[in-house]
Amino acid sequence: MARRAILGDLYHLLLTSSWPQLLTLLAAAYVAMNALFAVGYVLEPDALENARPGSFADAFFFSVQTMATIGYGRMVPRTTLANVLVTLETMTGLLGLAMVTGLVFVKFSRPTARVLFSRVAVVGRRDGAPAFMFRMANERDNNIVEAQVHVALARQEITVEGESARRFYDLELVRRLNPIFPNTWTVVHPITESSPLRDATPASLDADEARIVVSVVGLDESYSQTVHARHTYVPANIVWNARFVDVVSREPDGAVRIDYSRFHDVVPMEPAAAAVRPSRAR
Repeated sequence: MARRAILGDLYHLLLTSSWPQLLTLLAAAYVAMNALFAVGYVLEPDALENARPGSFADAFFFSVQTMATIGYGRMVPRTTLANVLVTLETMTGLLGLAMVTGLVFVKFSRPTARVLFSRVAVVGRRDGAPAFMFRMANERDNNIVEAQVHVALARQEITVEGESARRFYDLELVRRLNPIFPNTWTVVHPITESSPLRDATPASLDADEARIVVSVVGLDESYSQTVHARHTYVPANIVWNARFVDVVSREPDGAVRIDYSRFHDVVPMEPAAAAVRPSRAR
C-alpha cells in the first residue's frame, strides 16, 4: 500500500522537492538506467562492435551515447539482442527527456511567495484593547495583489463522549484583505468577548497543545498566478504583554524606510499605553 502511494504521488514528490534534491535524484536515475542497459549489452558476448569483450565501461559509455542519441559511430550494435536494447533505450531516453523537460519547466514557471513572518507573535494592546498580533513582510520587490490572510486557532479538546479532538477556530481580524501586500503588515486579532483567545493564558495554550495557523494567499503580479505562504505559532513563540518595535521611519527626502534588522524585535508594553486613545488625522 505504501509503495503504491509513493509511486502514485511521484510527480508531486519531484515537484515539491528542492533543486539540489531533484538534480541529485535525476542524476542518480540517469546513471542507474545507463548501468542497467550496460548490463544487458555485457550479458551477450560480442554484442557491440569495437568494444572490449566483457567490458562494462565500454558498454556503459555506449549506453550513454545511445540514450542521449549522440552516436559517435565507433561502437555499434552487431547482434539482434543489442539492436533490441538500443531501440528500447532510445525510446526510454526520448520519453525521459520529455518528462524531465516538463518537470523542470513547471518548477521554473511556478511562482512562490517569499513572505517573512515575525519569529514571535505578541499579546498586547492595540488602540487601548487587548489583541493578538504578528507581522508579515513581502521579501520580494514584486507586488502581490489582493492579498488575503486567514488565521485560525487549533487546540485539543475533549468531546462530550470523552474523545480527544483537534478543533479549529477562526480568529477575526481587523483587516484580512489588502489590495496590495504592503512592505510590512501587522495582523491584528482583537481579543473580545467572542474571541477564542478571550480566557487564554500561556499555561492554558500549552496544556491544550494550541497552535496559531496563518495562511496568506495573493496574486503574483509578475506571473498572474496565485501564490501562498503558511506559518504556525506555538505557545512558546507568543510573547505576552508586549508590542513590536516600530520599524518604519521617514527619510529627510520623504521616502519611507523599513528597518528589517529589527523586524522580529519586541518590547514590553508600557502600563500607560492602555489609556491612550488612537489619534485621528485632521
